[in-house]
Amino acid sequence: MTAPPLFDQSCLEIISTADCLRLLGSVPLGRLVHTYGGLPAVRLVNFVLDDDTIVFTTGQGDKLRAAERGDVVAFQADDVDTERHTGWTVTAVGHLSVVTPDEAAALRRALPLHSWLPMDDPHLVRLGIETVTGRRLVPWGRRPRSSATSRKAR
Repeated sequence: MTAPPLFDQSCLEIISTADCLRLLGSVPLGRLVHTYGGLPAVRLVNFVLDDDTIVFTTGQGDKLRAAERGDVVAFQADDVDTERHTGWTVTAVGHLSVVTPDEAAALRRALPLHSWLPMDDPHLVRLGIETVTGRRLVPWGRRPRSSATSRKAR
């Protein structure tokens, strides 16, 4: 028997870690959230999920510099059906790193990595996922009537 779903105070279903990773692997685009010049920056990237790491290609620039420094970043991906008012969002947090050239060659052979943008000197960057959270907006009939009557995560 499976446990009933958990909902947060906004009546969004809380997605399990395993389902968060499965959902991340189901979409080709996400948003890398990092610091650039002391301010938040958001960059759209196409990526591949490799077990519990996110891998993407980048050229010279702020994403590569963040990876070289080992910055802590957030990464968000989602899928939304605007007509049905359903969907999900997953946020992963962890440290960026640059993939070594030897490992990059192996990953390029094993994973369907590609960039949607042409690059002169592409580098592979990895986000080691340290925490992952997700929320799902479920159909009206599956939502709790109120946050007071729903089974909530503590």
